[in-house]
Amino acid sequence: MLFNSLHYLIFLPIVVALYYALPHRWRWLLLLVASYYFYMCWKAEYAVLLVISTAAAYFAGLGISRTEDVRRKKILLWSCLCILLGILFTFKYFNFVNTNLVSVLADLKIPLAIPHLDLLLPIGISFYTFQKISYVVDVYYGRVKAEKHFGIFAVYSCFFPQLVAGPIERAQHLLHQFYEEHEFSYERATSGLMLILWGFFKKVVVADRVAILVKAVYGDPHSYSGLPLLVATGFFAFQIYCDFSGYTDIAIGSARLIGFDLMANFRQPYFSKSIPEFWRRWHISLSTWFKDYLYIPLGGNRVVKWRWYYNLFITFFISGLWHGANWTFAAWGTLHGCYMVLDSIFGPGRDWFRSKLNSKVAQITFDGVNMALTFGLVAIAWIPFRANNFGDAWYVFTHLFSGMGNWLNLGAVAIQFRGMGLNSTELIYCAAGVATVIAYDIIDSHRNVWELLKSGPRPVRWAVSYALLILVLFFGPYNQAQNFIYFQF
Repeated sequence: MLFNSLHYLIFLPIVVALYYALPHRWRWLLLLVASYYFYMCWKAEYAVLLVISTAAAYFAGLGISRTEDVRRKKILLWSCLCILLGILFTFKYFNFVNTNLVSVLADLKIPLAIPHLDLLLPIGISFYTFQKISYVVDVYYGRVKAEKHFGIFAVYSCFFPQLVAGPIERAQHLLHQFYEEHEFSYERATSGLMLILWGFFKKVVVADRVAILVKAVYGDPHSYSGLPLLVATGFFAFQIYCDFSGYTDIAIGSARLIGFDLMANFRQPYFSKSIPEFWRRWHISLSTWFKDYLYIPLGGNRVVKWRWYYNLFITFFISGLWHGANWTFAAWGTLHGCYMVLDSIFGPGRDWFRSKLNSKVAQITFDGVNMALTFGLVAIAWIPFRANNFGDAWYVFTHLFSGMGNWLNLGAVAIQFRGMGLNSTELIYCAAGVATVIAYDIIDSHRNVWELLKSGPRPVRWAVSYALLILVLFFGPYNQAQNFIYFQF
């Protein structure tokens, strides 16, 4: 079931109404049934994988908590990790590894014939697998107590708002909320609905419309050069941001309607003044997961410098492969790994230089330059992430700034964009949508927008709500609706 579907718009109010109508002791069961129904609307038989991974994590956590034998704890932990990662590998990486292995051995004149598995990638498998891994590891290290109620743990493992694309919730934050009795709150309901509406605006009005331009260019990049490639690359940066943060807003808003708090996953990432800051603001649940469960266990920055650089690089390389079984995703992770290593070398010098600037204007200017540079580096890294293959990515890299002398020829530029199936009106819609999101982030970085609206006049609040609703209903390209990008991961 997709958030941006009529099915979900019927499903959510029914679940909310039943949730508050039922006694507290039965609410977990409603959420469990609703979550499995939500997932099975995509492909019912793959719910078996949810059951297997949930049972593995539950019994491993319970076994670890009930023994003092360190060896037994390790056996339980690694057995569970093998089951969870084995399922993920089979469905997501087996064919990728098989293809590359056969290719390498063929070059060495070694014949190998391993058939491909005819499997569909289960939606959200990377997200719910990582959530269960964090739980078992946290139980092993004593950061959280093992959950004894299988039903409650099952709901935590498949809670429908964040099941298929996060946030990747830690047990310390979410699990206890299923025991709390949530009373209906008008304020929570209105803020949740506003957040859902804003998420739909970002997804439907901005991301899906911008996707038309991006798809036209990246679907056949060799037909373009210069400005169209540059515009499509910049727009993709906002497409993926609005698409994924829009999903997160809908998820957080949906959970808020029934009294649950999910963690923030984005904090104005494109206002970052460095790559490390970007990763403290972008897909926070994933970046902190890799930090806590890979980077720190590798030694983090508490090692010699060359090892620190290695830890940074390998963490982001694996993060790239987490996004997809394709070398283009690995290239994206590699770029960010290189960015992080370079920042660890030159970042202290940058910070020292800023501290020596006495003028407030000079500091703001310096920050603005760093913000623009960071956005440029992030946008460049998005190229292999979006490109269909390395050939396309390399072409975009090498032709991004070609023909700059012709950019002032507005007639020629207009012809290029019309060749992409976009007229000036469509471009204005795209630009206006992106500008609205930027304006929202500017305001939100200083004061929470919804708190600001709540404290303001009621007519203004209703006017904003109706304006968003009208924009979602009438300005979304519903004939070319797109799935959420992160559903494929």
